[in-house]
Formats: sequence, C-alpha cells, structure tokens
Amino acid sequence: MNFDSPWLLAISGLICGIVLGAAARHYRFCTLTALERHWYADDSLGLRSWVLAATVAIASTQLAIYFNLIVLDESFYLTPRFSLMGSVLGGTLFGIGMALVGTCGFGALVRIGGGSLQSLVVVVGLGLAALSTQRGLLSIPREKFIEPLALDLSSFSSQSIPTLISVISGFPLYWPTTLLIVLLLLFWVFKQAAFRQNRSSIVSGIIIGSCVTVGWYATYTLSQISYEPVQIESASFVLPPGQLVQSIITTAAPLPDYGVGMVVGVVIGALLVALWHKDIRWEACDDARELGRHLGGALLMGVGGVLAAGCTIGQGVTAMSVLAVSAPLVFVSICFGARIGLSWLLEGSPFSFLRND
Repeated sequence: MNFDSPWLLAISGLICGIVLGAAARHYRFCTLTALERHWYADDSLGLRSWVLAATVAIASTQLAIYFNLIVLDESFYLTPRFSLMGSVLGGTLFGIGMALVGTCGFGALVRIGGGSLQSLVVVVGLGLAALSTQRGLLSIPREKFIEPLALDLSSFSSQSIPTLISVISGFPLYWPTTLLIVLLLLFWVFKQAAFRQNRSSIVSGIIIGSCVTVGWYATYTLSQISYEPVQIESASFVLPPGQLVQSIITTAAPLPDYGVGMVVGVVIGALLVALWHKDIRWEACDDARELGRHLGGALLMGVGGVLAAGCTIGQGVTAMSVLAVSAPLVFVSICFGARIGLSWLLEGSPFSFLRND
C-alpha cells in the first residue's frame, strides 16, 4: 500500500466520519437537543451522553499520549497563543447561530444524510462564512481587533490545563490532574440512575469519543510517514465544510484532507443509517423567513466557529481530549449563546432566562 498517497488522509477521515455519522444518526446524538431538553424538560440524558463522549475522548487520547502512541504538542489547540476574546465571543456567536438553525454544523451534516435540504443550505453557508473569516474579507476585522488581544502562554509551553497547573504549582501534576478531571466527569455522568440504565446514551458517547482519538492517531501516524506536511487534527466541522465547497467548485483548491473526508463520511454514515431505518424525509424551508433564520444562524456559526477555533465537537470534544484551556471556556460560551437563542425563539426575549420568576 502506498502510505504516501495524497488521498490517504481524506480516506482516513472518510472512514472515521462514516462511523461518527452513523452513530449520531442511529442514537440521535445532538448537542442542541441535549441542551434544550436539559433546560426545558429537566432531562439530562443527552447532555450526560455528550459529556461522556468528551470524557472518553480525554481518557483514550491521554492514554495514547502516555504510551507514546501519539504526540500532539503541535496541535493548534495547544499553541501557546490563547485568544480569550475569540473563545468567548466566538463561542457565544456560535451558540446563538446553533439555536437559530436548530443544530450545530455536525448535526446539520447528520441531517443532510436524512434528506434535509435546510441543513444543506446551513452547511454551505457555515462553510463559506468560516472561509471568509479565516482568510477572506471577514479575516480583516478578525486580524485587526481579535488576534492582537490573544494571550501569550509561551512561558507555559502549552495551553493544556494540566501543564498550566504543573507550571504554576511547580510540581509535576500533569497526570494526577488528568486523572482527577476524568474521574470527576465520570462521576457526574454516571451518578444518575436513569443514565446508567440507558444503553443507547452510553454507547453513543463511547463511540463518538473514541472516534476523536482515532482521528488523532490517524493524522499523527500519517504525519510521521508522509513526505508532505500533514496537519495533526481530529473531528471539527467549521472550516472543513468550506474546504469541501472549495474542492467542488475549483481545481485550484488543495487536495481534500482529513477534515474534508470526515465531512463527507458523516453524511454517508448518516445516510446509510437513515436508509436502514427507512427514515429518509425530504425537508426544505417553509418560507423566506425560515430560510433567512437558517442562513443567519449559519453565518453566526461560521464566524463564531473560526473565532473560537472550533465548534461543539471541535472544541467541546476534540480540544477537550487534549485538555486545552480553551475547550471548557468555548463550550460554556456556546451554551450561553444557545440559551440566548432559544430564549429568543421560544420565549420571545433573548435574556428571559436571567429573570428570577
């Protein structure tokens, strides 16, 4: 087998994406739905499944690091420059956009597999907005107003939470801190009896968390054997949809990488499960107002996702797996933004949830 094939990276992403999309479609894994049910129905099963996915990703990734199977020091999640403003503002914008759309970028890809034309519009809009924010017209205000405010953490060598704690304390606390974080998260996830009895929630969390570690292993391994530079990455759904659009409309675009392959794989995996369940339903926007809401939400997710350097999966699970300090901050900001958006849509006021009724 030619391990230096330029298509091997995309094929690896495709395979992992198929598993990810199939699991999300089969087990109805959706971040916004999990948050909405937690806030409005007092049902935390979906949220606990999501936290389990992040915990599994942390545990399996950190074990792979411990046994020298992967080295992730060059991951962009661990770069010494940390954008506090980008994390908070970007996460909040992403969360509002997610509420307006009804799902995140990953969820939109899963819905495309089930026949949602609404989600196709969202993914294209999100991808183009992300490309513009990363290296197009919208990159100008980002580089002028957001990037200069980034904190320099080079004295800590990494923005990993255990590394920061070790440097600040002066003691080698990386692995004790990592173990403590995993145990605390597992305790919260499994302390509810209803969740312990819900096999689907447990299995979906384990599969999705494991896929993130597989992504790290695949890209790291290929970076070691390829003659061309390979970005060490895992699951993220902000820039890759835009890169896929680029690949489709122009031959000048770079060859599809792991992220682009994963985008296609998620749709295929969701489609296969939808066909299996005979659950294909063509859906489109009912009117111009609904279309405008979806396009607006896609724009906010694309811009916010680039500012925050990730999405619900990219930061919430993938960055969390390397315990980047940005991960919990971005996820909390996304939750805050989603709460604003849902309050606006369901209660008529974006900040009604702040009132003490």
